[in-house]
Amino acid sequence: MAELQKISNFGIGKDFETNVTKLENDLKVIADGEGVIAGTEENPIVNDSDKIPIEHFFMDGVYIRKMTMFKDFVVIGAIHKHLHMCFLLQGHLSVASSTGVKEYIAPCYIIAEPGEKRILYSHEDSCWYNTHKNPSNTEDVRKLEKQIVALSYEEYKKYKYGKN
Repeated sequence: MAELQKISNFGIGKDFETNVTKLENDLKVIADGEGVIAGTEENPIVNDSDKIPIEHFFMDGVYIRKMTMFKDFVVIGAIHKHLHMCFLLQGHLSVASSTGVKEYIAPCYIIAEPGEKRILYSHEDSCWYNTHKNPSNTEDVRKLEKQIVALSYEEYKKYKYGKN
């Protein structure tokens, strides 16, 4: 994460969108399922792996996604469509976004703004929870993902401006 801060052209603000997209695309090219894990055309969002375990919890009107990140792992998140809360209940993360890099030490929470994409780096084993509305009470994770995240900035902008 410190290396990202040192790259002068990585940038924050509007440059972040271009640079994080390039970084993500470059990582997808070298993804091997071990050192670099990435979504595929059929399954664009990683839902579970030995390297990044994901658990899903459902209750009336709410979906919670728990991600375990092991020490020294980096995750590039999806673009969330809605305002929601994230909780770090174990560990220490650095989170890079268009507003800069911030450190979080458990226990804490953040309010996640719509349209934001984040890069998470785990300084130690960490548990990160995202809470989302689930008005239809579906337990189909793929359907939920289509409702709550965009896979690209273009997709998000279409959603935001009602062209979806």
